[in-house]
Amino acid sequence: MCGIVGVVSSQNVNEKLFKGLANLEYRGYDSVGMCFLTNNKFNIKKGVGKLEEVHKKLDFLNSSGSIGIGHCRWSTHGGVTKKNAHPHVDCGNRISVVHNGIIENYSELKDELIKKGHKFYSQTDTEVIAHLIEDNLRNNGIEEAVRVSLNKIEGSYALGILFADEPDKLIGARNESPLIVGLGDKENFIASDVPSILSYTNKIIYLEDKEIVVLTKNSHKVIGLDGKEIIKKINTINWSAEAAEKGGYGHFMMKEIHEQPVAIANTLNERLRNGNVQFEKEFGLSDDYLRKVKRIVIVACGTSWHAGLVGEFMLEELARIPTEVEYASEFRYRHPILDKDTLVIAISQSGETADTISALKEAKKYGVKTLAICNVMGSSITRISDGVIYTRAGPEIGVASTKAFTTQLAVLYLLTIKLSKLRKTLNEKQIRDMISGIRKIPLQLQSVLDEDTEILKCAEFFSNKPNSIYLGRGVNFPIALEGALKLKEVSYIHAEGYPAAEMKHGPIALIDKNMPVFFIAPHDIFTYKKVLGNIEEVKARGGMIFAVATEGDKEIPKKAKRTIFIPKTLYTLSSILASVPLQLLAYHIAEKLGRDVDRPRSLAKTVTVE
Repeated sequence: MCGIVGVVSSQNVNEKLFKGLANLEYRGYDSVGMCFLTNNKFNIKKGVGKLEEVHKKLDFLNSSGSIGIGHCRWSTHGGVTKKNAHPHVDCGNRISVVHNGIIENYSELKDELIKKGHKFYSQTDTEVIAHLIEDNLRNNGIEEAVRVSLNKIEGSYALGILFADEPDKLIGARNESPLIVGLGDKENFIASDVPSILSYTNKIIYLEDKEIVVLTKNSHKVIGLDGKEIIKKINTINWSAEAAEKGGYGHFMMKEIHEQPVAIANTLNERLRNGNVQFEKEFGLSDDYLRKVKRIVIVACGTSWHAGLVGEFMLEELARIPTEVEYASEFRYRHPILDKDTLVIAISQSGETADTISALKEAKKYGVKTLAICNVMGSSITRISDGVIYTRAGPEIGVASTKAFTTQLAVLYLLTIKLSKLRKTLNEKQIRDMISGIRKIPLQLQSVLDEDTEILKCAEFFSNKPNSIYLGRGVNFPIALEGALKLKEVSYIHAEGYPAAEMKHGPIALIDKNMPVFFIAPHDIFTYKKVLGNIEEVKARGGMIFAVATEGDKEIPKKAKRTIFIPKTLYTLSSILASVPLQLLAYHIAEKLGRDVDRPRSLAKTVTVE
């Protein structure tokens, strides 16, 4: 969850390190620090707070050196203090380390090192790494000392390491936490993700687990923990650096909400051909295999789990495949029942979510086929899976996921079309209607974004209420969960989502004149009349009713305090359109309350620890 960046160059690296860290701050921001190496001495600046706050006190840019490492922290081991901020050093102040991950056996290693005379300064697990390398450096060169040390470590890590006595070398290492290598002109980089260094290079190497990279300004070498050199593919990233900037919006979250029409259009582009869905070669699963699948298990976390619930509805309702959605964090501990006829689908925006990676690895032990739905090319989940469908949302920087969610829904819809056609569960007219419906979504989404004024009025009522309930049925029950999650994430207002019928089984006791209740209630032949009944139940108890409804609906506006309209579409596609008003509502409430929308407290964009 922390972010790390490192640069070795022919020039002063202070600005590149600062900008790289600024682009990573969404990953962790309770403290920050940098280490510059000049004249074989470390200049370490670190403190508690966000990057700009600490920069005002310490002036990171008033530092010099052609090599450096930086870190923004999301605390795990040890409180939020300057002592616990990274970088950490060894006893002799000759080794400097930044780290993302958790060292599971740090207590045992720390005890051993203390017995050998090492003195510890912080409460972190990370400091153990510096002392362990120091201990092994007595009988080895720096590369070998790192390799021997990492062979003793259990847990996850992405590391940036500097040696005061080797001022031209930057070492990185990875295991179960993301780390990429960027190759530039007379300079090279390590970083937790691509956008942090995209302004300087689009030539990227993805490190795999238990790999070490040794960088100078003109060279790179990757070795395994066995010491053998590994030849790595150099990838070219097609995102522009500008795509990761705010583009005139006040926050990344609002920019990314407004990017959804384009993101979905890009996700659909060239995949709808001749009345069918055709994925790229990365899809990796044959039509013959897909016809034989008898069961699908979806593993995901957070917002991606909600997308999986919508996918479950689509896949069962239309493709007629039994589908289960599992929390990735629980999946590996349940001894899952999987066989050769089961397809496991992992959904993740970043492709680096630790729990989802672990769930995927567990599934592969059973020999089943796996498919990733992911936004980041070359990420861990995409490399582990048998097949991949990319969401093409572009970089998503805001911690609260928006365009990643709706593009995940679009991909699940495309997959449903493909499976439905292969398995002949829908006729040709139904397939054509589905394709026609999804093609209209980008323009329909734009019309939803134009409803922002009405959503602002809803935010006026919501913003001073400490609790709220979101209710939906069928395919829109997961949207109620997602709407409540968005509100919690960015505004810190307590909210819960439920199937509307479940309200009678407990939550109805909470409803009074001070309880906002938000119904996701598009018109459909399945649940609409039932939802109207649920609205009456809330109204009878004095609840404040808000709703998302289909354009032209005459009934719901009579009952609701405010109604936000979405265009008419197929029932299964209403979930995409209904998501956007709830994203905007959460955003406006959070902004009205003065929250840090892009960097909510205690949250990180990519959860890279279990």
